[in-house]
Amino acid sequence: MTWQDIAKQKREAILTAIPQEWRISDSPSIEDQPDVTIYIEQYLSKEELEITACSADQIAQKCGSGEWSAEDVTRAFCHRASLAHQLLHCLHEIFFDAAIEDAKKLDAYYAEHKRAVGPLHGVPVSLKDQFHVKGVETSMGYVGWIGTFEGKKGTGKEKVYESEMVTMLRTAGAVLFCKTSVPHTLMSGETVNNIIGYTLNPKNRRLASGGSSGGEGALIGIRGSPLGLGSDIGGSIRIPAAFNGLYGLRPSTGRLPYHGIANSMDGQNSILSVVGPLATNAASLRLLTLALLDQKPWFVDPMVLEMPWRYMEENAINENIHDGRGIEKPGGKLSFGVLETDGIVNPTPPVRRAIEELVAALEEAGHEIIPWTPPPHKPLLDAGFKTWIFDSGTDVKSAFALSGEPMAKQVAFFEKLEKEYKASEIAATNVELRGLRKGYLDYWNSTIKETSTGRPVDAVICPLAPFPAARPGRYGYYGYSTWVNILDYSSVTVPVTVVDKAVDGRDEGYVALDERDGEIQDDYDPEIYDGAHVGVQIVGRRLQEERVVALAAYVETLLPFGG
Repeated sequence: MTWQDIAKQKREAILTAIPQEWRISDSPSIEDQPDVTIYIEQYLSKEELEITACSADQIAQKCGSGEWSAEDVTRAFCHRASLAHQLLHCLHEIFFDAAIEDAKKLDAYYAEHKRAVGPLHGVPVSLKDQFHVKGVETSMGYVGWIGTFEGKKGTGKEKVYESEMVTMLRTAGAVLFCKTSVPHTLMSGETVNNIIGYTLNPKNRRLASGGSSGGEGALIGIRGSPLGLGSDIGGSIRIPAAFNGLYGLRPSTGRLPYHGIANSMDGQNSILSVVGPLATNAASLRLLTLALLDQKPWFVDPMVLEMPWRYMEENAINENIHDGRGIEKPGGKLSFGVLETDGIVNPTPPVRRAIEELVAALEEAGHEIIPWTPPPHKPLLDAGFKTWIFDSGTDVKSAFALSGEPMAKQVAFFEKLEKEYKASEIAATNVELRGLRKGYLDYWNSTIKETSTGRPVDAVICPLAPFPAARPGRYGYYGYSTWVNILDYSSVTVPVTVVDKAVDGRDEGYVALDERDGEIQDDYDPEIYDGAHVGVQIVGRRLQEERVVALAAYVETLLPFGG
């Protein structure tokens, strides 16, 4: 068969896995219905709407107390996920029957023991299509991986093998029910491949859902899942979270287990991909991270640090916040650095407004804001980009060669790569990165001279991308997300607002920094972007997951959108 035949067969198999009674007979066009977040509700029962409106932590409480059955919750999210895929092209794998059977087992356990299996008892969790689930295929968007185990035929491994994190999720009581779409290669802020096509943004289908965890962003954004797991090597958790009005955690390397998860360019260790959650609120990020750390993942993944959830770090934030009524809690206030622009590409008007609104809310609550003026980001970005092309694209090119399928234009730069780096060049890049990281660390420490808290800034607020979401085929700059990966900082994305065309007009007379900046500013059209989500990121130092999640939870109480 041709690659087109194989892709079509797989695409049809995904649709066939959706029960007939859940099919949409006449899907609206993008122009007729750009926002499908409310549109989808006409197909759901009152009970399904009630269930799928809840966050993961709320579901855990209701299932853990016996108020809701895991089966009812699972069926509701399977239904909504089915509708989501038909409108957005966000699923690669559907295993609803297995999920419902797992949910029934959880209900039977609860009926017998009158207690939950674990902290995620009954919570449906979706997975980016890098995670191996026994009996379920992992294509990672490659046509050549269909019917294989990571491109290798005849091993049968896909029938029995599971990633370590998948096993841990089951132990915690989670119900796994689908795997979500990714861009082939995983190296794009848009999600597109030759199997399911282009994954759309549910709030505004004229825009991208993000990438590379774009299927997760779209699915959770339309409430087809309450909680999911993605990966992030250059923004791949935070970009879809921001584009879809979600919370997303990018932990530092070594905090959560990655062992047994498929990847592109595996073995490139200069800048590592990490796994983290996306959810509809900050409490759900905390719930999942705690559920995994409580299982001591350092015993199953040699790359994980022996570092349980540190309540003292979380409390260090909570003891330094105001309660929203101007009453100071013990310890005083927090200090934030604000990066309004990196000087390479400027944020578009809605992103600037989101930063301003978050800063205003923090200042009104009594916190301190200082300008963030770090060492220039360009040397950092230039050095970091080298690491992703060390092998001249050999790994991803070999995956495309399995079927002969073409690369999407979003990742076609791999085709042009010719130089494979020598060991000495890789070592030199690593030395350069080490020096740049030390310079950034020194700058962060130096901000103690500018704050009134007796500490360097507690976190940095900055854009996640120059736009609220990318227009298809136009994701032209990744610097706002990748600097965090290069420094290996902990970062959380928080939703702030939505684009309002009456407020977020174009900058008339704007003078571009260069051609790329000009193109990105020109791509911003208030009419097209109207109603799109706008999120920003809060960045902490390395291994400060407890702190940034606590900050996200606090911001959620300050902002009308988040609260």
